[in-house]
Amino acid sequence: MSRPELLAPAGDIECLRTALHFGADAVYIGGDFMQMRSGKVGFTREDIENAVGIAHEAGRKLYVAVNCFARNEEIDSLPEYARFLDGAGADAAIISDIGVVGLFKKTVPSLPVHISTQANCTNYAAANAWRALGASRIVLARELNLDEIAVIRKNTPPDLQLECFVHGAMCMAYSGRCLISSFLNARSGNRGECTQPCRWEYYLAEKKRPGEYFPVEEQDGASAILSSHDLRCIDFLDRIESAGVCSFKIEGRMKTPYYVGTVTNAYRRAIDGGADTEELRRELDCVSHRPYSSGFYFGREKDGHYNDGAYHTECSFAAKVLDSRGDEMTVEQRNAFSVGDELEVVSPCLLGAKLTVEKIISAEGEPKKTASLVQEHVRINGLSGVRPGDLLRMRVKNDG
Repeated sequence: MSRPELLAPAGDIECLRTALHFGADAVYIGGDFMQMRSGKVGFTREDIENAVGIAHEAGRKLYVAVNCFARNEEIDSLPEYARFLDGAGADAAIISDIGVVGLFKKTVPSLPVHISTQANCTNYAAANAWRALGASRIVLARELNLDEIAVIRKNTPPDLQLECFVHGAMCMAYSGRCLISSFLNARSGNRGECTQPCRWEYYLAEKKRPGEYFPVEEQDGASAILSSHDLRCIDFLDRIESAGVCSFKIEGRMKTPYYVGTVTNAYRRAIDGGADTEELRRELDCVSHRPYSSGFYFGREKDGHYNDGAYHTECSFAAKVLDSRGDEMTVEQRNAFSVGDELEVVSPCLLGAKLTVEKIISAEGEPKKTASLVQEHVRINGLSGVRPGDLLRMRVKNDG
């Protein structure tokens, strides 16, 4: 049995290249039409064509999300978009809307269709119905546990692929179909505009006592009672695979290259074997995240009820390696670092490698004490085994 596909997110070309560098088998993106994330992470038509070329040159696949629920005025534009994605060489379209599935399969029958988790497929009858409409893969609802997934696998044809999320942000609503942002801010989470009000802190107020707020809490302070934990499955990927899942999906098309690289690297190592799981857990603590949980795979979303709604991380993104030759490398600064700082290497070839910055040389050849200009290119001392595309991070200082 072949190993599961590792599917990583990308919100721009840099994230795409980073995901591929760190071992993603496939990458999913959104275009300029009908995608469930902010427009700022939507690829232009030219970018999509470029992205397909980059992925295929690396021997990997590229999927494009077309996963909004369509409005009437969008229907006439869908056949042209389907033809464009097919002509661009996309390996699949990820779709939620049953009408959009029908239009895509009628327009370009050869383009594979993956049914988005937004379609909340929770049973084998629904999975088989989607297959009858032409779907080749189901991204299962996040509410399923391992036993339920196994039942779906047992009662569906082997050629119908099953995909599940294994890491990243979760939504408090059923398969992400939430209206809170629409109600509070007139920005729809189902149209890629979610303002995440479920992450806000809430108090209880009484109508006749204006200005008096009563905490809803399990610890000191307000409680983000609607805020979901982030998903982390690094400990039990084997059990998800045994349930019949062939693609492990990382959430995060709005995340940074550092996030995409670090998380993809950890899951690549977990799938391939040979890395200590505890060490990989520590790697995942180095990216910005909410408290982790195992999602619903074992029947419940939260391992504990308290959630402050805040992001936590142990590291900051210091630099991206552009060139590495012998005892020196050129890096692109992302957050300030100085001579004497210890930097950790995030690399598909090295795990746990560190270096102390002994020198910083500007592009003009001048020595510096600190690299503080945003995305400036500087030369620092090198480390054996570091390659272009690797990342450097720095531990967050805790003054508490």
